[in-house]
Amino acid sequence: MLVGTNLIRTLTSPSLSFARRLFHRTAVSLVTNPLHSDVPALRDAEIAAIYHGLRVAGDFYEFLRASPSRVLFGLFDIAGRREDTREILIAAQKTFRTVAPQLFAEEDINEPVAMIDLSQQLNRTILHSAGVRSCPAFIGCYNEDLGTVCYANAGHTPALLRDQTGITPLEATGLPLGLFSHTTRSASTCALRPGAVLLVVSRGFVEAECEGQEFGLEGTKDSLQGAPTLSAPELCLTILRAVQQFTRTAPAHNDVTALALVRSAVTNAATLGATL
Repeated sequence: MLVGTNLIRTLTSPSLSFARRLFHRTAVSLVTNPLHSDVPALRDAEIAAIYHGLRVAGDFYEFLRASPSRVLFGLFDIAGRREDTREILIAAQKTFRTVAPQLFAEEDINEPVAMIDLSQQLNRTILHSAGVRSCPAFIGCYNEDLGTVCYANAGHTPALLRDQTGITPLEATGLPLGLFSHTTRSASTCALRPGAVLLVVSRGFVEAECEGQEFGLEGTKDSLQGAPTLSAPELCLTILRAVQQFTRTAPAHNDVTALALVRSAVTNAATLGATL
Protein backbone atom coordinates (compact mmCIF):
# COMPACT_ATOMS: atom_id res chain seq x y z
CA MET A 1 0.00 0.00 0.00
CA LEU A 2 1.09 3.55 -0.60
CA VAL A 3 2.07 5.46 2.52
CA GLY A 4 0.45 8.86 3.05
CA THR A 5 -2.07 10.60 0.86
CA ASN A 6 -0.38 12.65 -1.83
CA LEU A 7 2.58 12.46 -4.13
CA ILE A 8 4.53 15.38 -5.60
CA ARG A 9 7.17 15.09 -8.26
CA THR A 10 8.74 18.47 -9.04
CA LEU A 11 11.81 19.71 -10.84
CA THR A 12 12.93 22.64 -8.72
CA SER A 13 12.41 23.81 -5.17
CA PRO A 14 10.97 27.39 -5.35
CA SER A 15 7.36 26.21 -5.09
CA LEU A 16 7.85 23.46 -2.53
CA SER A 17 6.87 25.56 0.47
CA PHE A 18 3.68 26.51 -1.37
CA ALA A 19 3.10 22.89 -2.37
CA ARG A 20 3.51 21.58 1.16
CA ARG A 21 0.70 23.80 2.36
CA LEU A 22 -1.70 22.06 0.00
CA PHE A 23 -0.28 18.59 -0.38
CA HIS A 24 1.67 16.07 1.71
CA ARG A 25 4.65 14.08 0.56
CA THR A 26 4.52 10.31 0.61
CA ALA A 27 7.02 7.50 0.42
CA VAL A 28 6.69 4.78 -2.19
CA SER A 29 7.64 1.19 -1.47
CA LEU A 30 10.08 -0.12 -4.05
CA VAL A 31 8.91 -3.68 -3.52
CA THR A 32 5.13 -3.69 -3.94
CA ASN A 33 4.60 -0.37 -5.68
CA PRO A 34 5.85 1.42 -8.81
CA LEU A 35 9.37 2.77 -8.66
CA HIS A 36 9.93 6.42 -7.88
CA SER A 37 10.07 8.49 -11.05
CA ASP A 38 12.71 11.20 -10.77
CA VAL A 39 12.09 14.34 -12.78
CA PRO A 40 14.98 14.98 -15.17
CA ALA A 41 16.49 18.45 -15.41
CA LEU A 42 15.68 20.03 -18.77
CA ARG A 43 17.48 22.62 -20.83
CA ASP A 44 15.40 25.83 -21.16
CA ALA A 45 12.29 24.03 -19.89
CA GLU A 46 10.70 22.50 -16.80
CA ILE A 47 8.41 19.53 -16.25
CA ALA A 48 6.36 18.37 -13.26
CA ALA A 49 3.42 16.16 -12.34
CA ILE A 50 1.25 16.35 -9.23
CA TYR A 51 -1.80 14.37 -8.20
CA HIS A 52 -4.45 15.48 -5.77
CA GLY A 53 -5.85 13.54 -2.86
CA LEU A 54 -5.94 9.83 -2.22
CA ARG A 55 -4.83 7.65 -5.10
CA VAL A 56 -7.79 5.37 -5.60
CA ALA A 57 -7.57 4.43 -9.28
CA GLY A 58 -4.95 3.68 -11.92
CA ASP A 59 -3.29 7.02 -12.71
CA PHE A 60 0.49 7.00 -12.94
CA TYR A 61 3.08 9.10 -14.67
CA GLU A 62 6.63 8.52 -15.84
CA PHE A 63 9.67 10.63 -16.71
CA LEU A 64 12.78 9.28 -18.38
CA ARG A 65 15.80 10.81 -20.09
CA ALA A 66 16.44 8.62 -23.12
CA SER A 67 19.32 10.58 -24.68
CA PRO A 68 21.27 13.82 -24.20
CA SER A 69 18.52 15.72 -26.04
CA ARG A 70 15.33 13.66 -25.49
CA VAL A 71 13.15 13.30 -22.41
CA LEU A 72 10.19 10.90 -22.41
CA PHE A 73 7.12 11.48 -20.26
CA GLY A 74 3.74 9.83 -19.95
CA LEU A 75 0.44 10.00 -18.11
CA PHE A 76 -1.46 6.69 -17.93
CA ASP A 77 -4.95 5.89 -16.61
CA ILE A 78 -5.45 2.15 -16.15
CA ALA A 79 -9.13 1.29 -15.66
CA GLY A 80 -9.99 -0.10 -12.24
CA ARG A 81 -9.23 0.46 -8.59
CA ARG A 82 -5.65 0.88 -7.54
CA GLU A 83 -5.45 -2.41 -5.63
CA ASP A 84 -6.46 -4.21 -8.85
CA THR A 85 -4.14 -2.31 -11.19
CA ARG A 86 -0.86 -2.23 -9.26
CA GLU A 87 0.73 -5.24 -10.96
CA ILE A 88 -0.30 -3.97 -14.39
CA LEU A 89 1.14 -0.58 -13.58
CA ILE A 90 4.46 -2.08 -12.48
CA ALA A 91 4.69 -4.16 -15.67
CA ALA A 92 3.93 -1.13 -17.86
CA GLN A 93 6.48 0.95 -16.00
CA LYS A 94 9.13 -1.72 -16.51
CA THR A 95 8.43 -1.81 -20.26
CA PHE A 96 8.54 1.98 -20.48
CA ARG A 97 11.88 2.16 -18.68
CA THR A 98 13.40 -0.68 -20.68
CA VAL A 99 12.12 0.02 -24.18
CA ALA A 100 12.12 3.83 -24.35
CA PRO A 101 15.92 4.23 -23.97
CA GLN A 102 16.46 1.64 -26.68
CA LEU A 103 14.11 3.35 -29.13
CA PHE A 104 15.07 6.97 -28.51
CA ALA A 105 18.78 6.81 -27.66
CA GLU A 106 20.22 7.30 -31.13
CA GLU A 107 20.48 10.85 -32.45
CA ASP A 108 19.31 10.03 -35.98
CA ILE A 109 15.94 8.35 -35.45
CA ASN A 110 12.42 8.81 -36.75
CA GLU A 111 10.66 9.94 -33.56
CA PRO A 112 7.06 9.17 -34.69
CA VAL A 113 8.06 5.63 -35.68
CA ALA A 114 9.81 5.14 -32.34
CA MET A 115 6.75 6.51 -30.49
CA ILE A 116 4.43 4.11 -32.31
CA ASP A 117 6.75 1.20 -31.48
CA LEU A 118 6.82 2.21 -27.80
CA SER A 119 3.01 2.43 -27.75
CA GLN A 120 2.67 -1.01 -29.32
CA GLN A 121 5.04 -2.60 -26.82
CA LEU A 122 3.22 -0.98 -23.89
CA ASN A 123 -0.05 -2.25 -25.37
CA ARG A 124 1.29 -5.81 -25.50
CA THR A 125 2.55 -5.56 -21.93
CA ILE A 126 -0.85 -4.48 -20.60
CA LEU A 127 -2.66 -7.20 -22.57
CA HIS A 128 -0.24 -9.83 -21.30
CA SER A 129 -0.57 -8.61 -17.69
CA ALA A 130 -4.29 -8.04 -17.54
CA GLY A 131 -6.04 -9.51 -20.53
CA VAL A 132 -8.33 -6.76 -21.78
CA ARG A 133 -7.96 -3.64 -19.62
CA SER A 134 -8.46 -0.14 -21.00
CA CYS A 135 -5.51 2.19 -20.42
CA PRO A 136 -5.81 5.64 -21.97
CA ALA A 137 -2.33 7.17 -22.16
CA PHE A 138 -0.57 10.31 -23.33
CA ILE A 139 3.09 9.64 -24.10
CA GLY A 140 5.45 12.40 -25.22
CA CYS A 141 9.06 12.88 -26.22
CA TYR A 142 10.42 16.38 -25.66
CA ASN A 143 13.33 17.17 -27.99
CA GLU A 144 15.42 19.85 -26.31
CA ASP A 145 17.44 20.61 -29.44
CA LEU A 146 14.35 21.27 -31.59
CA GLY A 147 11.85 22.40 -28.97
CA THR A 148 9.30 19.85 -30.22
CA VAL A 149 7.11 17.22 -28.62
CA CYS A 150 6.45 13.98 -30.49
CA TYR A 151 3.43 12.36 -28.90
CA ALA A 152 0.97 9.50 -29.02
CA ASN A 153 -2.45 10.06 -27.47
CA ALA A 154 -3.93 6.61 -26.91
CA GLY A 155 -7.55 7.52 -26.19
CA HIS A 156 -6.52 9.92 -23.44
CA THR A 157 -8.03 13.26 -22.48
CA PRO A 158 -6.64 15.75 -25.04
CA ALA A 159 -3.50 17.52 -23.92
CA LEU A 160 -3.63 21.32 -24.15
CA LEU A 161 -0.89 23.34 -25.83
CA ARG A 162 -0.89 27.04 -24.91
CA ASP A 163 1.25 29.49 -26.85
CA GLN A 164 0.91 32.94 -28.39
CA THR A 165 -1.71 31.66 -30.84
CA GLY A 166 -4.07 30.42 -28.12
CA ILE A 167 -4.85 26.92 -26.84
CA THR A 168 -4.67 23.88 -29.13
CA PRO A 169 -6.02 20.48 -28.02
CA LEU A 170 -3.84 17.50 -28.91
CA GLU A 171 -6.51 14.93 -29.71
CA ALA A 172 -6.30 11.15 -29.69
CA THR A 173 -4.04 9.52 -32.25
CA GLY A 174 -5.30 6.01 -31.49
CA LEU A 175 -7.38 3.79 -29.21
CA PRO A 176 -6.56 3.25 -25.52
CA LEU A 177 -3.85 0.73 -24.74
CA GLY A 178 -4.84 -2.70 -23.48
CA LEU A 179 -7.89 -3.31 -25.68
CA PHE A 180 -6.72 -4.95 -28.92
CA SER A 181 -3.54 -6.77 -29.87
CA HIS A 182 -3.69 -5.53 -33.45
CA THR A 183 -4.75 -1.94 -34.00
CA THR A 184 -3.46 0.96 -36.06
CA ARG A 185 -1.57 3.57 -34.08
CA SER A 186 -0.05 6.88 -35.07
CA ALA A 187 1.98 9.70 -33.57
CA SER A 188 2.13 13.45 -34.14
CA THR A 189 4.59 16.25 -33.47
CA CYS A 190 3.97 19.77 -32.20
CA ALA A 191 6.30 22.73 -31.66
CA LEU A 192 6.74 24.01 -28.14
CA ARG A 193 7.85 27.57 -28.80
CA PRO A 194 9.58 29.66 -26.14
CA GLY A 195 7.05 30.53 -23.45
CA ALA A 196 4.65 27.74 -24.45
CA VAL A 197 2.98 25.35 -22.03
CA LEU A 198 1.85 21.75 -22.54
CA LEU A 199 -0.71 20.54 -19.98
CA VAL A 200 -1.98 16.96 -19.64
CA VAL A 201 -4.71 16.13 -17.13
CA SER A 202 -6.31 12.83 -16.19
CA ARG A 203 -9.89 11.76 -16.90
CA GLY A 204 -10.77 12.24 -13.24
CA PHE A 205 -9.91 15.89 -13.69
CA VAL A 206 -12.39 16.63 -16.48
CA GLU A 207 -15.06 14.39 -14.89
CA ALA A 208 -15.00 16.25 -11.56
CA GLU A 209 -18.61 17.25 -10.81
CA CYS A 210 -20.55 19.85 -8.87
CA GLU A 211 -24.34 19.94 -8.82
CA GLY A 212 -24.57 17.67 -11.85
CA GLN A 213 -22.11 19.63 -13.97
CA GLU A 214 -18.65 18.45 -15.00
CA PHE A 215 -15.56 20.61 -14.88
CA GLY A 216 -14.86 19.29 -18.36
CA LEU A 217 -12.20 20.07 -20.92
CA GLU A 218 -13.63 23.57 -21.33
CA GLY A 219 -13.13 24.26 -17.64
CA THR A 220 -9.57 23.02 -17.99
CA LYS A 221 -9.00 25.29 -20.99
CA ASP A 222 -10.40 28.30 -19.15
CA SER A 223 -8.19 27.61 -16.14
CA LEU A 224 -5.10 27.23 -18.33
CA GLN A 225 -5.93 30.34 -20.35
CA GLY A 226 -6.25 32.41 -17.17
CA ALA A 227 -3.16 31.02 -15.46
CA PRO A 228 -0.10 33.28 -15.42
CA THR A 229 3.20 32.02 -16.75
CA LEU A 230 4.45 29.91 -13.86
CA SER A 231 6.92 27.18 -13.11
CA ALA A 232 5.72 23.69 -14.02
CA PRO A 233 4.95 22.67 -10.40
CA GLU A 234 3.12 25.93 -9.72
CA LEU A 235 1.08 25.56 -12.90
CA CYS A 236 0.00 22.04 -11.86
CA LEU A 237 -1.01 23.35 -8.45
CA THR A 238 -2.93 26.27 -9.98
CA ILE A 239 -4.91 23.95 -12.24
CA LEU A 240 -5.59 21.51 -9.38
CA ARG A 241 -6.79 24.38 -7.20
CA ALA A 242 -9.22 25.41 -9.94
CA VAL A 243 -10.91 22.00 -10.01
CA GLN A 244 -11.08 21.88 -6.22
CA GLN A 245 -12.74 25.31 -6.16
CA PHE A 246 -15.22 24.05 -8.76
CA THR A 247 -16.16 20.93 -6.79
CA ARG A 248 -15.97 22.84 -3.47
CA THR A 249 -14.18 19.88 -1.94
CA ALA A 250 -11.17 17.70 -2.50
CA PRO A 251 -11.93 15.32 -5.41
CA ALA A 252 -12.39 11.75 -4.17
CA HIS A 253 -14.24 10.07 -7.05
CA ASN A 254 -11.14 9.29 -9.09
CA ASP A 255 -7.46 10.09 -9.38
CA VAL A 256 -6.93 13.72 -10.34
CA THR A 257 -3.53 14.31 -11.91
CA ALA A 258 -1.91 17.21 -13.77
CA LEU A 259 1.33 17.08 -15.76
CA ALA A 260 2.88 20.25 -17.17
CA LEU A 261 5.79 20.95 -19.50
CA VAL A 262 6.75 24.63 -19.55
CA ARG A 263 9.31 26.01 -21.98
CA SER A 264 11.23 29.08 -20.90
CA ALA A 265 10.36 32.31 -22.64
CA VAL A 266 14.07 33.00 -23.15
CA THR A 267 16.15 30.18 -24.61
CA ASN A 268 19.74 29.86 -25.68
CA ALA A 269 20.54 31.03 -29.18
CA ALA A 270 21.22 27.57 -30.61
CA THR A 271 17.89 26.14 -29.49
CA LEU A 272 15.96 29.24 -30.52
CA GLY A 273 17.47 29.14 -34.00
CA ALA A 274 16.42 25.51 -34.41
CA THR A 275 12.77 26.29 -33.72
CA LEU A 276 12.33 29.39 -35.88
